[in-house]
Amino acid sequence: LPQENLNLALNSASAIGCHVVNIGAEDLKEGKPYLVLGLLWQVIKIGLFADIELSRNEALIALLREGESLEDLMKLSPEELLLRWANYHLENAGCGKISNFSTDIKDSKAYYHLLEQVAPKGDEEGIPAVVIDMSGLREKDDIQRAECMLQQAERLGCRQFVTATDVVRGNPKLNLAFIANLFNRYPALHKPENQDIDWGALEGETREERTFRNWMNSLGVNPRVNHLYSDLSDALVIFQLYEKIKVPVDWNRVNKPPYPKLGGNMKKLENCNYAVELGKNQAKFSLVGIGGQDLNEGNRTLTLALIWQLMRR
Repeated sequence: LPQENLNLALNSASAIGCHVVNIGAEDLKEGKPYLVLGLLWQVIKIGLFADIELSRNEALIALLREGESLEDLMKLSPEELLLRWANYHLENAGCGKISNFSTDIKDSKAYYHLLEQVAPKGDEEGIPAVVIDMSGLREKDDIQRAECMLQQAERLGCRQFVTATDVVRGNPKLNLAFIANLFNRYPALHKPENQDIDWGALEGETREERTFRNWMNSLGVNPRVNHLYSDLSDALVIFQLYEKIKVPVDWNRVNKPPYPKLGGNMKKLENCNYAVELGKNQAKFSLVGIGGQDLNEGNRTLTLALIWQLMRR
């Protein structure tokens, strides 16, 4: 029975998009630390990131920058959205921006200002104000300063995932989890009222789309697929899926990132054309009326037609 439970757990993890290709029930039973921790981290991350997505959290539109479209914002990964969210609040606090959740947060100063910005101000009914005590910023010792900061986080009910040492060492995974948890509890964003926004474009993904996306991620494609259509626009993930189903890919024909600013999309389009060619000639898929441009532009129906055939193999 324990074996059945473990297999069930692994199947469930795979269904939510965890990469479980190299891990079996025996590994969990034997408690192999590296594999167990790797799986646990994936489960925690997927749970923490579930709502860091525009269709599930419209207030994220407040993070749109000058000259950006909704589409640009929708292409960002949860990590990129979290970084932008932190910088949005740091900018409002008049502080310098951060570019990561490791080296840039080691001194706890960014965290202090972030906590002060997102703490309830008492302007919402039934939510009492929490005034963050900033005196710990003056601590000379990094560990002591981090501990004081975490005591303030505790007052918001957000002292999870990190110790003072994790902050000072800049542990990227644990600090990412700390920030994601803070965002989920206190986003402190307001949906813009007057902006000309096509709310219809914010549809969430369908169950079918989520199934396809989770299937790809469970196979360990790199980069991880956060948005089904925009993340396939250079076909790199599709080539990896071909290899999983034993369709040989000539990687010398594949353009790899970073793509140039000028002509970058042309490079992606060449990849998509090659992906369709492989599908027709090597995989013998039925791809009538599907061209590389359809994948590149994220045409829903035609992209799904290709993915469906990949998954069926």
